[in-house]
Amino acid sequence: MYYGTPMGWGGFVVMALGMVVFWSVLLTVVVLLVRRRDEHGGSALRILEDRLARGEIDTDEFDRVRKALRSR
Repeated sequence: MYYGTPMGWGGFVVMALGMVVFWSVLLTVVVLLVRRRDEHGGSALRILEDRLARGEIDTDEFDRVRKALRSR
């Protein structure tokens, strides 16, 4: 009779490490894709608010552009 696995402990360790690497890479890719979408996929109003906060535009221009966005 045969007892144990055909791979032995070495095969089990390699397979377990492979699964850890696989899930780590998959999780990293998902996180990077979500972050990239958040950086480039903001709404127009949010981008406008960020520009106002950074001082790139004044409140008059902010109000004008916000009204234009809402009229769409």
